[in-house]
Amino acid sequence: MPQLNPTPWFMILVFSWLVFLTIIPSKVLKHASTNEPASLSVEKPKTEPWNWPWH
Repeated sequence: MPQLNPTPWFMILVFSWLVFLTIIPSKVLKHASTNEPASLSVEKPKTEPWNWPWH
């Protein structure tokens, strides 16, 4: 049964992990965020209770 022979599949696994751990993180980290996060204001908005018609 050829699928039980780990020789070719192990090398495919090793090379794919090498790609995942070396090339892809550098490409992902090069992307810049288009929308920089704005600082939140310290002031809390004033909320009012709802006037429910059945209360």
